[in-house]
Amino acid sequence: MGLHHEYIVATMIIENAIETHYRKLDGRLSNEYMELYESFSNEKLQLLFSTLHTMLTNCFNSMNERLPTTGMSAHFWADPSRELIESIEIIEALERSLKNSDYSFSVDEYYRNKLSLCKSFLSKSGGSSIPPNTEKMELYYTIPIFIPKTTIIIENQNNISELKLIGEGSYAQVFKYSDKFYLKKFALKRAKNNLSAKELERFKREYSQMSTMNSPYILEVYGYNDKNNEYIMEYMDASLNDYVVSNNTKLSFQKRVKLGLQIIKAFSYIHSKGVLHRDVSPKNILLKVYDDTIVVKIADFGLVKIINSDLTSENTQFKGYFNDPSLVVEGFDNYNILHETYALTRILYFVLTGRTSTDKAKPHLVNFVAKGLNSNQEHRYQNTSELRNAFQCIKPN
Repeated sequence: MGLHHEYIVATMIIENAIETHYRKLDGRLSNEYMELYESFSNEKLQLLFSTLHTMLTNCFNSMNERLPTTGMSAHFWADPSRELIESIEIIEALERSLKNSDYSFSVDEYYRNKLSLCKSFLSKSGGSSIPPNTEKMELYYTIPIFIPKTTIIIENQNNISELKLIGEGSYAQVFKYSDKFYLKKFALKRAKNNLSAKELERFKREYSQMSTMNSPYILEVYGYNDKNNEYIMEYMDASLNDYVVSNNTKLSFQKRVKLGLQIIKAFSYIHSKGVLHRDVSPKNILLKVYDDTIVVKIADFGLVKIINSDLTSENTQFKGYFNDPSLVVEGFDNYNILHETYALTRILYFVLTGRTSTDKAKPHLVNFVAKGLNSNQEHRYQNTSELRNAFQCIKPN
């Protein structure tokens, strides 16, 4: 009885929050973008999101008349300033009220960043001063700004498990859940519903490529669901980035070397399959932490280049802090093994030091770094075997 009563009270609070903002916008309600929010079961909330979407689009459209700003600031009129402030306040209030409910949501990453920027300069009176070097705002006409972030229920013949959002990128969301039959945690990667055909093809190719790999150093995937465009994969304990940053003061040289050698083995295997990863990053290298050891596994194969194949996407945009900056000029389509060994050199340096910048490498690492990052590609490590031999020759400082 107590739990039932608490559920009723919680539901009433949520419904009241929706009703409050619905009435606040009465007279300005717009159904222009209702179809983008049909995944929310509450019709008033659908209309609220549609109205907020309209308000943001109108305000940003007005702001674009003054953008881009270059070295000077620009004046943004008082009325749209106030409307944008109101929109942001309602969005934030709804996020707080609906958190942990069936209606919880997140704001599209691009729009969240733009709203955060706007909060920094908007004024309720006299208009607002748009900062210098502000770019034009991208307007979403067919893409939802508010994305369902609720606990999702997946069903199979063995159990019903709750999915909890643990990560989100441009193309997909990653959830974790505890399987009650296998008594293990798994992760589920789901493509966003606003992907273009080409982006969805890339997402499917990532799964396909990983499913063909058979190595303890590659993240395992277990099945693709065409209906939801999602697949299940191993649940990992940490990214290389988080693990090294959290443990940098206590990691011994020997433990760092063991991690590094696993990374090299992983990429040796990937290259043996005629594949270049192209997105080498401490966030795409994951760790499984056992009682007696740590195992490295490589993930995120969305940018793979299949050597001597026409399946690799053309005109892929350069990305990644660890990638060779010369790719900006050469073009990402021309990525080759010498670019991969460049990125791996930086990764191994990060493992050994916890630092991403190689500018002030200590004496025992100078030669290793200088060869791996040499501007003359012919002088770099030509493959992972050369890289491994050099890495194994490094002595503790």
